[in-house]
Amino acid sequence: MYGVLPAATPSDVASAAARARSAQQSWAQVPVAGRAAVLSRFARLVLAHRDRILDTIQAETGKARISAFEEVLDAARAARVFARQAPTQLRPRRRGGAIPGLTRTTERALPVGVVGIITPWNYPFTLPASDTAQALLAGNAVLLKPDSRTPFTALLLADLLTEAGLPRDLFGVLPGPGSELGPALVAEVDHLMLTGSVRTGRVLAKACAERLIGFSAELGGKNPLLVLDDADLWAAAAGTARAAFANTGQVCVGIERAYIVDEVYDDFVDLLLRHVWGLRLGVGYDWDLDVGSLASAEQLASVGAHVADAVAKGATVLAGGRARPDLGPYCYEPTVLADVTQDMVLCREETFGPVLSLYRVASEDEAIARANDSRYGLSASVWSATRGPAVAARLRVGGVNVNEGYAAAWGSHGAPMGGLGDSGIGRRHGSQGLLKFTESQTVAEQRLHPIAPPPFLDNEGYARLMTKAIGLLNRVGWA
Repeated sequence: MYGVLPAATPSDVASAAARARSAQQSWAQVPVAGRAAVLSRFARLVLAHRDRILDTIQAETGKARISAFEEVLDAARAARVFARQAPTQLRPRRRGGAIPGLTRTTERALPVGVVGIITPWNYPFTLPASDTAQALLAGNAVLLKPDSRTPFTALLLADLLTEAGLPRDLFGVLPGPGSELGPALVAEVDHLMLTGSVRTGRVLAKACAERLIGFSAELGGKNPLLVLDDADLWAAAAGTARAAFANTGQVCVGIERAYIVDEVYDDFVDLLLRHVWGLRLGVGYDWDLDVGSLASAEQLASVGAHVADAVAKGATVLAGGRARPDLGPYCYEPTVLADVTQDMVLCREETFGPVLSLYRVASEDEAIARANDSRYGLSASVWSATRGPAVAARLRVGGVNVNEGYAAAWGSHGAPMGGLGDSGIGRRHGSQGLLKFTESQTVAEQRLHPIAPPPFLDNEGYARLMTKAIGLLNRVGWA
């Protein structure tokens, strides 16, 4: 156990929301450049406090240090990119007016007010950091409900934001059970951002709909990887091992199923297994481990149950397949399975652990069809020398990595990230991730004359005049 904290109560949520709403009024008046300066300082502090952040993440999650480092790298880069882009993305924009020359129309992005963010245990630093950065840049206050297993990482995030100059009460951390604090957050905030399960997403989406507030969510995934016949097989094998077993497979955009065309299947599998067998599994704060522990006994039991179900129904274990309590209480070997069929749980349901299933396919078209045969649509990976972008356009997912496992699309912070189907609603990152935390306001300034009949025309004459005027504007394409 890392430490003990008192759990927040619904009344604590209400009190924090009141303080946040008061602080937000002043923060919204700070120019965007001023808000961006705070987030830029935060980005520098993340790198300066790297080891402190790594130690805290590892203590709460058991992940390998290299996996914890992904969080530091991602949070620092995301905050800086968002800070640099926000002044442009949030600036007032001229729009076409009702009457050319007489109507001056401007669109403004106003903060929604108080944003609630609920984050999981698998990435306890970078997920709240990146969502919080965009919400704050948009001029909002933030209330964060971290997973109950990782509250100290969230409190460290709060410390660094304060050190960066964020005003008091603008960012609040509320550790405690989601069953109590989730409804309390919905009752107080103006937009809720969730990273979590499909089941929780449906519950909170309904609650937000009742209040008519914004809701966005990144939910589950059963992400596919495709290896085509012109792929660099060594690179594809190494990339597949990273994409499947980074963060012990507890990656929302990580790979759980791989479709390999028949011509290269055997060679690819041989190379993949060489990479998997070379992965170093264990628990510790050193840099020499590749795969760390699962986060909890519950997660270990779930992963083991998926593998046991598959093996009982005829799947072949090519690598791993065992818990390793000798290395750590929640360690599970990087596992590769073949001969997986539709009746096996891990074929279609998210495993969220170090388990990869392999499927031999006859063609590129079959690989695409089977990749799309899922209720999820979060992320995908395509390995091909020439056809990656064309195949990506046919995949029903929110993000596609070509000749990379998952990090390229996720780390492209200027572009939106999110899922289709049961994988979520809305986007994080990019302009969409920022603007979802705003409300659009249109300001139309009418000059010289209102949009109404002038004194010298009766209503019928006004109608004839405007009919001709609108017809002319439409013909010349004025907008």
